[in-house]
Amino acid sequence: MARMTKAQREWRPGQPKKPRSIKMMFSSTVLTMEAFVVFFGGLAVFGLWGPEHPHRLWVLVGSGVLALLFILCCAVLRKPWGYPAGWVLQVVMVLTGFLLPAMFALGALFVLLWWYAVRKGAQMDRENAERYRAELEWRAQHGK
Repeated sequence: MARMTKAQREWRPGQPKKPRSIKMMFSSTVLTMEAFVVFFGGLAVFGLWGPEHPHRLWVLVGSGVLALLFILCCAVLRKPWGYPAGWVLQVVMVLTGFLLPAMFALGALFVLLWWYAVRKGAQMDRENAERYRAELEWRAQHGK
């Protein structure tokens, strides 16, 4: 039998479901897309530089590590330093343009996507929190 999570153990019939963070969901999506772009960008540099380039392997390893950092950042978005870490990764993404110039444009696009995900996600989370409080208040008043 599978172990139950804390949320599953504490759930009771008729209990309203707490809203999930849209900001975290949007931000995680952007970070995951960036992980793929960084990894495939590293593969492109690896192929373009040719076998005679001395740092060719390091670019491939570095892009893999950077892609892993993007994925790991998704896991720490709950921490107070999660979003600042995401901003640092955005800067690193833009700086990869020095290895592959197309990454300047892609990095700028992802910075805009990250900004929008954080800003709009936070706005939607505030709206959901208001709606959740109103639902709890209505349930308390109506005995549901």
